[in-house]
Amino acid sequence: MVKNVLFLRAFCRFGNGIKIHYSLQIMFTSEDLHLFNEKGIDIHAVEEQLSSFKKGFPFLKIASSASVGNGILSLDEQQAQYYFDLWEGYLKDNHKVVKFVPASGAASRMFKDLFGFLSADYDRPQTDFEKKFFGSIEHFAFYADLDEACLKNEGKGIADLIAAGNYKAVVANLLEEKGLNYGSLPKGLLKFHRYATTARTAMEEHLTEGALYAASSDGEVNIHFTVSHEHLPHFKELVAAKKADYERRYGVRYNISFSEQKPSTDTIAVDMNNEPFRENGKPLFRPGGHGALIENLNDIDAEIIFVKNIDNVVPDKLKEPTVRFKKIIGGILVSLKSEINRYTAILKSGKYTIDDLREIIQFLHKKLFVRNEETKHLEDAELALYLLRKLDRPIRVCGMVRNAGEPGGGPFIAYNPDGTTSLQILESSQIDMSNPEAKKQFEMGTHFNPVDLVCAVRDGQGAKYDLPKYVDKNTGFISRKSKNGRELKALELPGLWNGAMSDWNTVFVEVPAETFNPVKTVNDLLRPQHQ
Repeated sequence: MVKNVLFLRAFCRFGNGIKIHYSLQIMFTSEDLHLFNEKGIDIHAVEEQLSSFKKGFPFLKIASSASVGNGILSLDEQQAQYYFDLWEGYLKDNHKVVKFVPASGAASRMFKDLFGFLSADYDRPQTDFEKKFFGSIEHFAFYADLDEACLKNEGKGIADLIAAGNYKAVVANLLEEKGLNYGSLPKGLLKFHRYATTARTAMEEHLTEGALYAASSDGEVNIHFTVSHEHLPHFKELVAAKKADYERRYGVRYNISFSEQKPSTDTIAVDMNNEPFRENGKPLFRPGGHGALIENLNDIDAEIIFVKNIDNVVPDKLKEPTVRFKKIIGGILVSLKSEINRYTAILKSGKYTIDDLREIIQFLHKKLFVRNEETKHLEDAELALYLLRKLDRPIRVCGMVRNAGEPGGGPFIAYNPDGTTSLQILESSQIDMSNPEAKKQFEMGTHFNPVDLVCAVRDGQGAKYDLPKYVDKNTGFISRKSKNGRELKALELPGLWNGAMSDWNTVFVEVPAETFNPVKTVNDLLRPQHQ
């Protein structure tokens, strides 16, 4: 029996035996609807996703790449010290600050080259990557653990295995379950850095960072990690083993929490005809990418939230620039928030003058790079409502690093659906490279996004913004994957610092390259920044 969505859902709810439903010419069974309900996914969201596969996502129109003086703030020493001190003062007032670390991704991509070596038809290192790995293997922080695993499983240590030409046994003990199992663990649980008497995981380096720039005056440090369900016990075990040591070292109390990506943010997969991809008769859903974490971010109880990737950490001897600039961008956010709160209070009171409106317009133009040529045609009351709408939003201050060939999104001034222009972090896939002007603007980019954000998520009265309301749903991404040998299309939600924060007020600040030290491959741990 064919019914519309609402009619069907009502009948299913009352158990009247409706078996099928046609939506967008797609057949869904009552079992499908039960699956949607189990995952907390509304059928309208599924229909929206199916429509996106058919329509695709539009390229974003860019006005220009952002650069110093045109969307990117560059500070002199006096300005930097002012904002540094402002952040120090803010922390003394015991505001709720949280450090938010996406840490759910598996580290398997870090070891892509080593997995390739394991399956290769040769037994000795051939590529430059393989030669570098084995030539410097004793410099990895996990060396002692790996040596112990090799002795246990092979009866020989690393040096003896290499001397015997048994290189693959070393790699197998690094990657596979019989050894360290690094090929299946998340980056947060891998040992990144070696110290005189110990070695630290990436997660432990974030505990240290939190104590250095996010501790309240009474010594509380709030850190939240997003993790996958299968690895949650391992993260909790590491916290239980290490937390007290770091609390004693830094004189703080940690409040460490975890969350998992919500099943309700999974997206439906389709076949090459854009029909739901089914496995054993059931529609296949896949994780929606890091953009799904806007829901996790929305659940955080805080005034200010720092966001930083799990793999962008350095040893203590190199932390000073990172800590200093975290405090500086925190101070910029505090200053911006104070100005915005003052302006929104004026607008909400209704007791504003034409000079007030002009001042606020200048603030939007010069500080936030939000422009709309149509505002000149608005009456005062309409203009005040427009300005309030633009000011009363979440705020983010984003560190930007000079381009040095690293992958990642870039800072741009882009057009929004409402005709305004504003600062946005865009990936190359969002830009129409067949358009010569857009390609030129992309290539003119001087900076890139190292995922170095600090966010204000409450309004002037302290009420929390509902962050999913500020997502631009037209900024998703479709990719091709395979499942058991069958091709499929997957849909990624708007990226966390891309379209998921599209409708936020944004400020870009130049930060030094020393603050960006990602670990994309295992050999990156051999860079001087990680030694």
